[in-house]
Amino acid sequence: MKLHKAKERLDVTKSDLSGSVFTDVNLSGASFDDVNLSGASFDDVNMSGWRVHNVNLSGLRLAKANLAGATISDCRLDGLTIDGIAVTDLLATYHAAQRPIET
Repeated sequence: MKLHKAKERLDVTKSDLSGSVFTDVNLSGASFDDVNLSGASFDDVNMSGWRVHNVNLSGLRLAKANLAGATISDCRLDGLTIDGIAVTDLLATYHAAQRPIET
């Protein structure tokens, strides 16, 4: 199915749209629940204001991303690196520096 210059609201359930291509498409305000996006690729995408909860991002690769104001909490961080540095090591060093110095 091809849609070009269409302005429609789609309600898609229990469907296989694998291999679909979206170019110059407005999905703002869209909701995704129980969706498989494994192997998906995003380029030149505005994801500002996104909320991501209960997702598997293992193997995620971010490059040239604007993470200003981003928050990561209550997440499994094993193997996560920033510029090749293990985040768990960075956090351990930070927390050790926050402990009061005993005299």
